[in-house]
Amino acid sequence: MGEAESVYRKEFPVRGGDFAKAGAAACEIKELLKDLGIDAASVRRAAIVAYESEMNVIMYAREARMDLTVSPGKVRLVVDDRGPGIPDIELALTEGYSTATAEMRELGFGAGMGLPNIKRNADVFAIDSEVGRGTRLDITIRTNGHHTS
Repeated sequence: MGEAESVYRKEFPVRGGDFAKAGAAACEIKELLKDLGIDAASVRRAAIVAYESEMNVIMYAREARMDLTVSPGKVRLVVDDRGPGIPDIELALTEGYSTATAEMRELGFGAGMGLPNIKRNADVFAIDSEVGRGTRLDITIRTNGHHTS
């Protein structure tokens, strides 16, 4: 594989309900992207989508796998969770809509901006959800310039 085709991959497991570790995977992703030489604007956008995705898993799902792939010109994050699924994706993408509990809101979460923020910061965004099984997010951010590997 030539340098132009170089790809970096890493998997991050996330446990539902683990508020003590909230943001840990997103923080690690942010640092990895900086270390790989990804431009600051793309790192910021990737950190936002990673954090919002991670928080959705912690708040609603039992567990998930976040798969990060960095290749020339793009950062891709696929989040595949096992959880309740989303009955109405269009409603869930509406700013301010939230199914957060009072306890989640007391912790400062559940403003209904998670999925809207993910969609806004992604260049390519796909969501697939099955009630009773879980939700899969496929997010791509195009990067400016080249990363070093």
